[in-house]
Amino acid sequence: MALRRIPIRRIGHRHNLLLGGDRVCVAMLGIVCSALIFNAQELRAAIVGVAFWVVGLYLLRLMAKHDPRMILVWWRSRSYKAYYPPRATPFRENTNSQEWHYR
Repeated sequence: MALRRIPIRRIGHRHNLLLGGDRVCVAMLGIVCSALIFNAQELRAAIVGVAFWVVGLYLLRLMAKHDPRMILVWWRSRSYKAYYPPRATPFRENTNSQEWHYR
């Protein structure tokens, strides 16, 4: 008996992106840039705000192109940092105080 194949349509599982980047990050970047431009009310601040917007949007699009859910991975890694330190090598020697973590 052959396995049954069910196609998954793209419309059913699209990621929440805004202007090509993660929607929360793009919205936060827009708020920060507009606050910089409108609160300072100087030409230099406007130039810096627009440059920050262009560079930030490019980086967010690049991040979303690599992995659309990368910001969620980063947020989760920040919350795990206190008790999930990176120990990727199989040659690590655990001290006596760390031994109880691995029982």
